[in-house]
Amino acid sequence: MAGYVYIMSNRKGGPLYTGVTANLPARIFQHRNGEGSTFCKRYGLTRLVYCEDHARIDDAIAREKQIKKWRRVWKVNLIEAINPEWDDLYLTLNH
Repeated sequence: MAGYVYIMSNRKGGPLYTGVTANLPARIFQHRNGEGSTFCKRYGLTRLVYCEDHARIDDAIAREKQIKKWRRVWKVNLIEAINPEWDDLYLTLNH
């Protein structure tokens, strides 16, 4: 089973939430509707600013754990390498 690592925020430079899922569109839809996680709901994190796909969910979980240990500046650099304006990538997903 494939998996995805993703980062949510609410604006450029805003708070970050890193997660993992097997169904990216469905999971982001949950976050956008306040049903994904308590942290995302509390801080209004509805913008998908980063995602990467993995062939196996185990690899995605390992990558999520790695990213969660990173310093914030490293996460910001990761986001801005592919999404410098912190656009909402959810709008580009095939639903």
